[in-house]
Amino acid sequence: MNVELVPAGRDDEARLAALWQLYVYDLSALFGLDLDADARFAHRPLDAYFGEPRRHAFLIRADEQLAGFALVDGKSRLTGDPTVWDMAEFFVLQRYRRRGVGERAAVSLFGRFAGTWEVRQRRVNEPATAFWRRIIGRYSGGRFEDLVLDDERHRGPAQRFISGR
Repeated sequence: MNVELVPAGRDDEARLAALWQLYVYDLSALFGLDLDADARFAHRPLDAYFGEPRRHAFLIRADEQLAGFALVDGKSRLTGDPTVWDMAEFFVLQRYRRRGVGERAAVSLFGRFAGTWEVRQRRVNEPATAFWRRIIGRYSGGRFEDLVLDDERHRGPAQRFISGR
């Protein structure tokens, strides 16, 4: 399967917003999320990903079909360090999971933004933690730091590693 990571522009904002709804739906049972009065899940404002140079939005395509998205921030959410890449959000449609699409998209991101990376998960999202540990472990040859976060802002595991070795 051919996997492509496509930088998203402002003209892709509606696509990202639609994918966001699917992403949050996938997480709704884990996090106890409900729909609002308009039958939508709350969504993250995406404007910053089209105007700030250290924020990047991508569409993931598999065999030319829309398969997910990724949001990358050029600043650690854990320490505020502006030299760290943060995987802000990452989503692959269920149809494309366990087919290598997520791994190829993640590896493409790691290669695109060389340097220190942090990838965080919520404690209850065990499938995401297993995915990231496996993918980062393969990518880094097992050279990554597995963090356990437990403070007011961050609860759950995270991985820190260096890409572009």
